[in-house]
Amino acid sequence: MSEAEARPTNFIRQIIDEDLATGKHTTVHTRFPPEPNGYLHIGHAKSICLNFGIAQDYQGQCNLRFDDTNPVKEDIEYVESIKNDVQWLGFHWSGKVCYSSDYFDQLHSYAVELITKGLAYVDELSAEEIREYRGSLKAPGKNSPYPRSQRRREPGAV
Repeated sequence: MSEAEARPTNFIRQIIDEDLATGKHTTVHTRFPPEPNGYLHIGHAKSICLNFGIAQDYQGQCNLRFDDTNPVKEDIEYVESIKNDVQWLGFHWSGKVCYSSDYFDQLHSYAVELITKGLAYVDELSAEEIREYRGSLKAPGKNSPYPRSQRRREPGAV
């Protein structure tokens, strides 16, 4: 039995196998994008094993990219802890560690483009209003106050 045949399969691996077989993609490149605002939990470990494991199994690459777009809640202690946890789980990231803040201007530009094309909108609800619409364990939430036809916003609102 070959290594590929012995490898466990699931819908993600089936999609990857098909994309590689048809030439849609020639390499596998994944990423693990934690927010450095706390220590990792078991769900993060699952994501690490999935993303780094798939890259490893397909001789691909996996980037460690910190989603550091909320500096009020982030700390270098968590960055270092996350790096240590990834290595403790037996994985190594490809190339340098990346940070979303390094390309924040580009992300903002993409957001403006999506809004301009009507593919995204700015939600102007207050925190209290968001809580009301979200609902709770005892009460259902409410439908969005933004009908689809009115969700288009001008880029200046961003």
